[in-house]
Amino acid sequence: MRSDILPLKEVKQQIDNADSITILSHLNPDTDALGTALGIYALFIPNKHQKIEIVNASKTLPLYLDFLPNFKKIKHKMEYDNSLIIACDCGSIDRLGFDLEGREILNIDHHQSNTKYGTINVVLPAYASSSQVAFLLFGALCTMNADAATCFYAALLSDTRYFTTASVNEEVFGVAKALVNLGAQPDVIASYFTQRRSLSSLRILEKALASLVLKHEAQIAVLKVNKEDIDATGATIPDMEGIVDYARSLVTVEIAVFAMELDEGIRISMRSKKADVSKVALALGGGGHKVAAGFMLTQYTLQESIDIILEKIEELGLIDEK
Repeated sequence: MRSDILPLKEVKQQIDNADSITILSHLNPDTDALGTALGIYALFIPNKHQKIEIVNASKTLPLYLDFLPNFKKIKHKMEYDNSLIIACDCGSIDRLGFDLEGREILNIDHHQSNTKYGTINVVLPAYASSSQVAFLLFGALCTMNADAATCFYAALLSDTRYFTTASVNEEVFGVAKALVNLGAQPDVIASYFTQRRSLSSLRILEKALASLVLKHEAQIAVLKVNKEDIDATGATIPDMEGIVDYARSLVTVEIAVFAMELDEGIRISMRSKKADVSKVALALGGGGHKVAAGFMLTQYTLQESIDIILEKIEELGLIDEK
């Protein structure tokens, strides 16, 4: 694990100069976002010389992550006016959900589409998760503890889909081993992910699977849920995380699309086996990774949004590039 690629001196100075720190993660956070943020928070708690807060602008957080240390300390509003912002796993500043004009920002991420909005940007797209970036950075600056290791490991496990993504390499397993040695318990963390599903998550999955449509000789799979489906099942956005992967798992499918009709618009998740779906996301105002990307469409109906995505996939030649 190389720390010489990081701006350690600059980051240390930025942190040391801050009287207070606000740790933020993106709207509708996933495990990597919250795990990275909570891991950093756990490292800063022992420091009594600075005020520390952890905040997420979303009203609803994924309750299956309530086992992570300090989860209940996540607030939904910032209290510190001039704090240093540590942004976690967020590709663009607008997705943090707050007005941060003029603020010092330490941007920690691994998304290739990151817009480098920070005063200091520690963005490593080759890394498997933002928690891996944070572990490398703060491992060189702080003394790691078991709570931080638990949060970072959970984030790494989730963003690598249980160590199955193309980003997994020897270094990723080295990080995982280090986190286990620091106190992360792999069996316990895995059980929280695999044995605590809500009933509403299964009911909305049933609705989504029933909507399955295959396009381009079954190389593209589309799943969708509308507002009525969501209301009828009582599902929340966290309940729908991972549904898109069911579509990608089909043997013939190269690109999977999952469209959710929400009050604020149509939320899209895209996955692929090899095709670069981030091209679609970037073209439509979003971002992400080559094989995992997402965005929001606010001016179209559910079906119109799906049609636009299918047209963009064809326009970009993504089926041909696999």
